Amino acid sequence: MSPRWNPHPDVRTGRHVVYNLHVHLVFVTKYRRKAFSDAMLTRTEEIMREVCADFEAELKQFNGEQDHVHLLVHYPPKVQLSKLVNSLKGVSSRRLRQEYDSHVRRYLWGGHFWSGSYFAGSCGGAPLTVVKQYIEDQQRPV
Repeated sequence: MSPRWNPHPDVRTGRHVVYNLHVHLVFVTKYRRKAFSDAMLTRTEEIMREVCADFEAELKQFNGEQDHVHLLVHYPPKVQLSKLVNSLKGVSSRRLRQEYDSHVRRYLWGGHFWSGSYFAGSCGGAPLTVVKQYIEDQQRPV
């Protein structure tokens, strides 16, 4: 790369790609049960950071309440978002059930921890209106 090119720290490069992909994920406990304690949320963050690292992604932000968690993940284009989500939910469910078994069993049963669904929203970069205007203003050959 040219020494004059000083990218934003979130812009990463691969061999044939320059990218800046962020996703906002929300996972909800099964039946919206208020199963999380502060210690469990702290441990959940640690687990999810490890899983993200395995996917060469970075967990930028994490927080939650008693019945759900929010994640902001910076991930490479080679990662399938659905596989990342399945890993995050599967690994965290398994480990939290192992480590907090008696607490979790009071709120959740049947081997489930997370609801089957999740929210994923792309974020970062320019607003949609700016991108639409940029594409519209391209010099199309006649």
